[in-house]
Amino acid sequence: MKYLKNLIKTLILLATIFQGVLVGQDSLDIKGIKIPLIYEKNSNLQIVSMQLVFKASGAIKDADKPGLARFSTMILNEGTKSLGAVGFATRLEQKAISFTVHSGVETLVFEINSLKENFDFALKELKELLSEPNLTKESIEKVRLLSLATLSRKESDFDYLASKELKRLFFEGTPLENSSFGTVQSVQKISLEDVKDFIKEHLTLANAVVVLGGDIVKEEIEQELMKALSSLPHGEKREISHILPNEKMQEIEIIKPSEQAYVYFGSPFNLDSTSKEQYKAKVASFILGASGFGSRLMEEIRVKRGLAYSAYGRVSIDKSSSKFSGHLQTKNSNKDEAVKLVKEVVSSFVKNGVTSEELEQAKRFLLGSEPLRNETLSQRLSRDFREYYLDLEKGYFQKELELINDLTLEELNDFIKKHPEISSLTFAIVTNKDEDR
Repeated sequence: MKYLKNLIKTLILLATIFQGVLVGQDSLDIKGIKIPLIYEKNSNLQIVSMQLVFKASGAIKDADKPGLARFSTMILNEGTKSLGAVGFATRLEQKAISFTVHSGVETLVFEINSLKENFDFALKELKELLSEPNLTKESIEKVRLLSLATLSRKESDFDYLASKELKRLFFEGTPLENSSFGTVQSVQKISLEDVKDFIKEHLTLANAVVVLGGDIVKEEIEQELMKALSSLPHGEKREISHILPNEKMQEIEIIKPSEQAYVYFGSPFNLDSTSKEQYKAKVASFILGASGFGSRLMEEIRVKRGLAYSAYGRVSIDKSSSKFSGHLQTKNSNKDEAVKLVKEVVSSFVKNGVTSEELEQAKRFLLGSEPLRNETLSQRLSRDFREYYLDLEKGYFQKELELINDLTLEELNDFIKKHPEISSLTFAIVTNKDEDR
């Protein structure tokens, strides 16, 4: 225990060294709207990293057009209307500027990385892109063709097919039931007006957050930042509802000419993103399946029985949902035994909890690996944004280390027993009936 306490002190010291001058959370006043600004000054390298994040703007907002958020970000990567994709990319390349747009389930993000001396130029290009994205019939058809090609390739990606089917079963009838890639039918129906409407509705000041870091003084760049974002409409602040996964245990098989069975599984986890017990979920998840070798799932399924090369499971807690999910691959003939074993391992975990040895091993790894998770500017900015985004107090993830260090076996096992819902497992399996012998 003394070792762990000394380790905590060392981690806090290392975090201070790594972080340089951390300014924290501030805001930009644009058109009377305060845009949150998460900022870190770090002069180790003459580079600047920036993310312009739009909340409640990812795949969860596709509505009745699955794939629309991703399709829209692909259009935004096609440059401006006046320069086109090639002309826009060439100007950025000449200044060694990395500029991408991507979307997740809950957010849409513009990401810029450049040398300090070229950051002003990068902001001017951001302003141009926000002012006149390449919303033309030509770019729509190009992106449609690329999207359909991707969907075609994914028909032979058995991990994707199993994952997609699990998501459908898990969140049927909700905005989370569809793949962010959409379907062939939905992509074929997306129009130029659909993309225009999506961009107009979701790229707004009311939902924007700026994450900025590197060799730059915030006060010196604020005016250029505000100019870059000035073309955005006010918009209305949007929130994301928390969606509970289906607690009904289901199992479905997708028959494909696969040489192995791809087993994906998941269950509800009733804990929201603002819970003060998140650190307990992190430790429990690590022991059950997130740690790889040494985890319960890996030990029982691979090490003891040799049913799979790997077996993985973890708890994920976001604004839109919280769940336990995992996957493994095994011989087609072994899939029934593997499914049965997953159920047994999770059920035993809930019923009996963990051992003192498992808890101490988890503590050593989680505490000892912390510097590696925060050694780069990008990692630290992502951590600070996540604290803000999940409405956690500033410095929560640093304080979480102390909570993990002080966590007792009794506290952890009581927490695990309060979540029997993770035993309500749903399975989606891609298998080959011809080889199921």
